[in-house]
Amino acid sequence: MDPCPFVRLSVGNLAIKTPVAGKPARSAVHPSSSPCFCTIKLNNFPLQNAVVPYIPPETTQFPDGNSQTLAASFHLSKPDLDRLTGKSSLFSTSKRPQLKISVYSGRRGATCGLSSGRLLGKISVPLDLAAAESRAVVFHTGWINVGKETKGVAQFHLNVKAEPEPRFVFEFDGEPECSPQVFQIRGTIRQPVFTCKFSFRTGDRNQRSRSLPPEHSSGARGWLTSFGSERERPGKERKGWSITIHDLSGSPVAVASMVTPFVASPGSDRVSRSNPGCWLILRPGDGTWKPWGRLEAWRERGAGDGLGYRFELIPDSAAAAGIVLAESTLSCSKGGKFVIDLNGNGNGTPTGTPRSAAASPGCSPRSSGDYGYGLWPYCMYRGFVMSASVEGEGRSGRGKTAAPQVEVSVQHVSCTEDAAAFVALSAALDLSIDACRLFSHKLRKELCPPQDLLF
Repeated sequence: MDPCPFVRLSVGNLAIKTPVAGKPARSAVHPSSSPCFCTIKLNNFPLQNAVVPYIPPETTQFPDGNSQTLAASFHLSKPDLDRLTGKSSLFSTSKRPQLKISVYSGRRGATCGLSSGRLLGKISVPLDLAAAESRAVVFHTGWINVGKETKGVAQFHLNVKAEPEPRFVFEFDGEPECSPQVFQIRGTIRQPVFTCKFSFRTGDRNQRSRSLPPEHSSGARGWLTSFGSERERPGKERKGWSITIHDLSGSPVAVASMVTPFVASPGSDRVSRSNPGCWLILRPGDGTWKPWGRLEAWRERGAGDGLGYRFELIPDSAAAAGIVLAESTLSCSKGGKFVIDLNGNGNGTPTGTPRSAAASPGCSPRSSGDYGYGLWPYCMYRGFVMSASVEGEGRSGRGKTAAPQVEVSVQHVSCTEDAAAFVALSAALDLSIDACRLFSHKLRKELCPPQDLLF
């Protein structure tokens, strides 16, 4: 499998300081009363915000302890790079793209559509992104004056760099519940690499699961039972969904199985955070299926009415706690992106980045047990891991245009089973939108067991 070229543009190590003595300039910052923030803009990409910490004016070098602080990042595909460098236009221009940063004093927020902060100044950093396709490039590192004054002006510190980040890109040829093929995408080339089989797992202990490969069903059922798959719950529930990923030879290489039903909480028609549904992601190993990850999902309350989710890796040792790699929300109506990106970007978390990524250092995913298990081998998950598009309930027709797309970092794929596990995880999250649909709304026929369609 050949990866697609991607470039990550990172902005970090933000800080601001003011002169030591003399009359304060108009743009001076008084940290006791005026916190600072900035907006970061790259052409037509979504605007990102970041808090700017204040440091003492006598500081001449940026503190080493903050050297890994990431404020914002932009993930640029090959088409993005071509647009930014002018290669996609018949009228190519030599003008380089620029990263534009506006620095404000005051707290973030808006009143009547206007920013509540006071603009201190604007900074533009020219970018040579063509060079970054093959090697890491630092566009700026160090201090820069903010404002128009030549003396007594505030100084702003930042690092701007870009580096290659190749990824495998997979696309479902339809919705997961329609048992589609999965293609690998590279430019205009679409090559089939997997097939999916969606089915329903019955609750009859004497009947073999139709969703699991026969040669591995006994081992898998032990794991499913331990995670509560056989537990019957009264009331409204959605259960037994399963999707198996096969390679082109027909061999099963990953399974996503709903092991805890999605049940409406008492007195409501929604799956609550206190009682989420759960998927188990399994991979083949040693002649049986082994659990790789666990995905919980629920329906958030409030104006946002979002899909809450939490994904954790399952250790080989039963004594070790799971490692949370992603925990955030998506819009139930519009969908969004599920992202595992462990770069430790602190307070400047870009929109869509999981909360756990902001709370953990880049090499230390958060332990769900908080017993220090962030040091065991799952530290191998560093930097960008994967992203997956998730369509919302507002999709109509449910066809190829709504099919999920998955991006996986090259460094996290060493075999077919690695890629298949991420594809299965993506399918489970997409199906969770339907599993968490309000119970007052009907599901499509593809998601209903055959016996239910008789009524």
